[in-house]
Amino acid sequence: MPRVSRKQAELNRETIVDAATRLFRERGLHGISVVDVMAAAGLTHGGFYGHFESKEALAQEASGRAFEQAAQRWQERATGREDKTAARRDVIELYLSNESRDKPGESCPVVAFAGDMCHEAADSGLHQTYLHGLNNLLDSLASLQESDDAAANRQQALVQYSLMFGALMLARATRGDPLSDELLETARDALLKPPAPRK
Repeated sequence: MPRVSRKQAELNRETIVDAATRLFRERGLHGISVVDVMAAAGLTHGGFYGHFESKEALAQEASGRAFEQAAQRWQERATGREDKTAARRDVIELYLSNESRDKPGESCPVVAFAGDMCHEAADSGLHQTYLHGLNNLLDSLASLQESDDAAANRQQALVQYSLMFGALMLARATRGDPLSDELLETARDALLKPPAPRK
């Protein structure tokens, strides 16, 4: 059997990571096997260990890529916008959309990997990748707040993101029921509508 070129090996590796990134978000980090990933990549499973030491090594790289993709989507919504409120609105609407709920393979890795992280050792590379990715998203959301107070912006981002995360997680868990749409809509309204005047 002829050896593949270095360039082809690099392309194969990228294909494997891309397939794993999507599958891990769809089914969780422990919901797929090496065979599943390689089949999705269109490659034989025998070639896996020529690219990765273990499934865990692939999971760490794929989760890192998932966070990079999420951050890029947020940046595309916010870059070059002087109106932070409008940029934040776009990020929230993207996050709490029916598409985000219905296409987990393309959306938030924080939600996709949360259940797995509850069982992951706090000092594992995978857990550290998750924390790094989550903090980057929180920093992005904090940068879209109006205050000049960095601590207040961070606190506001934590509150907003907690609601966004919870609503998306529950909307996925209740998909197919009207409650799912109601959760997304209510969270969007809570985050985007101006507060009612006090009486």
